[in-house]
Amino acid sequence: MAREGSSILDSGDPLPTLTFDTVAHGRLTLPTGFGDGWGVLLIYRAHW
Repeated sequence: MAREGSSILDSGDPLPTLTFDTVAHGRLTLPTGFGDGWGVLLIYRAHW
């Protein structure tokens, strides 16, 4: 399970507010960036 602060996120929990700088579209803030529907967040670390 992913951790946000000292809390553990579980199925059905709301996504905490996250802000990312994207390569092509400027800054993206989630979960508001998903709009009113469902969204998928894929994080690829590339190298440990």
